[in-house]
Amino acid sequence: MPEDFKRHPFFARMWKRMTAKGESDEAISHRTEMLEGLSGSVVEVGAGNGLNFPHYPSTVVRLLAVEPEPILREAAVEAAAGAPVRVEVLDGVAERIPAEDDSFDAGVACLMLCTVDAGAALAELKRVIKPGGELRFYEHVVSESPRVATFQGVADHAWTRFAGGCHLTRDTAAEIERAGFEIEACRRFTFSPMPGVGLPHILGRAHLPG
Repeated sequence: MPEDFKRHPFFARMWKRMTAKGESDEAISHRTEMLEGLSGSVVEVGAGNGLNFPHYPSTVVRLLAVEPEPILREAAVEAAAGAPVRVEVLDGVAERIPAEDDSFDAGVACLMLCTVDAGAALAELKRVIKPGGELRFYEHVVSESPRVATFQGVADHAWTRFAGGCHLTRDTAAEIERAGFEIEACRRFTFSPMPGVGLPHILGRAHLPG
């Protein structure tokens, strides 16, 4: 895999600066909602700089956090030291999770399926999550409004270059279902991760057939 696939230093430094003083109460509530009720062993792919770590419930006994970008992974290691659960941070990509088959009770995909090969990443999550296990997801997605979706398509090329490979036009809920997960709950809302940028998001949970 090309090294530049894993390295996005401009975006990584920008993201670290944006989140250095903490996130908004709304963003924190989204992360808390996504992780609520998780237990056992969990894998989080594309963990970034570890913004989810403080919000994992104590019922999680092991968290494997996979992050390929070196700057963000270093920050994730620092965040793991103060997490309320045991976190192991590993170098790796979502399309090749460094874990055995059926080794986790749940997986977490948070604001990263927009950037990777979503089909391959979800296939890997399906591989490492036990039958009957959960997938928790929180992602920005393409709009249901044709007008807004058209604008997203026009803006996607420039946005992708600016935002470390992120795409605005993913139908992630459909990707999750195509991968073989059954969506139990999914809510849509518009949220502004940065001033002036309101994006449609989905947040929910799915499971694998037992």
